[in-house]
Amino acid sequence: MKIRILAVAIIALGVLSCSKVPISGRKQVNLLPETTLMGMSITNYKSFLSQNTTVAATTSDAAMVKRVGEKVAKAITIYLNKNGASKRIKGFNWEFNLVQSNEVNAWCMPGGKVVVYTGILPITKDETGLAVVMGHEIAHAIARHGNERMSQQLVIQAGGMGLGAVIQEKPELAKQLFLGAYGIGANLGSLAYSRSHESEADKLGLVFMALAGYDPSAAVSFWERMAVQSGGAAPLQILSTHPSDATRIKNIKEFLPEALTYYKK
Repeated sequence: MKIRILAVAIIALGVLSCSKVPISGRKQVNLLPETTLMGMSITNYKSFLSQNTTVAATTSDAAMVKRVGEKVAKAITIYLNKNGASKRIKGFNWEFNLVQSNEVNAWCMPGGKVVVYTGILPITKDETGLAVVMGHEIAHAIARHGNERMSQQLVIQAGGMGLGAVIQEKPELAKQLFLGAYGIGANLGSLAYSRSHESEADKLGLVFMALAGYDPSAAVSFWERMAVQSGGAAPLQILSTHPSDATRIKNIKEFLPEALTYYKK
């Protein structure tokens, strides 16, 4: 019975798009059109910035966010173009903003709409540490994890309604699902993504920062600092959709030799 309900929900969501995630090679089914999600990004990104204090671009911290973001975006563009995956960033119009907030957070919407919160800067410490965070968050967008997450939530919370119908008939629900799918308004390491999504973003993020000229080895110390910042308050791994700090660091160390092959000093 559950399988039949899910099948009907999937049909209601529209035409399926099967693809492989760059680097990891994982097969995925994207139920939602990226063009629609990018349209939602433009609206919600502008709304977010209008409701929060954006740090002036002339400050050193905001300039660093923009510098790191542009270097990572350029490296990703070159890599995807060379590897026949340019569709992943088709229509992207990159934007990088630093927002005044004590939250330890950062995120990237479809279309390359990135925000970093000032609250995470004491943990990133420097430009390379910031590249760890931005590489990871941009990886979520490149891997289209939000598309997968929002597709699931449409089935669960909207009864399998198509995204267009939800936008028209239940705009507030559509907005909540969108923001929740991309971890906006929740601390870094929130429940926005599954364990597999987080692990995949860690790996892609290491490669992206390496391609941009940042040493991916810095990811280990960053996540160690994040573990200290959490104060041991994170839930047991079995109760969380995220890897535990120890598991995440272990997996990063194991993947580092491959990530380092992309790093040119």
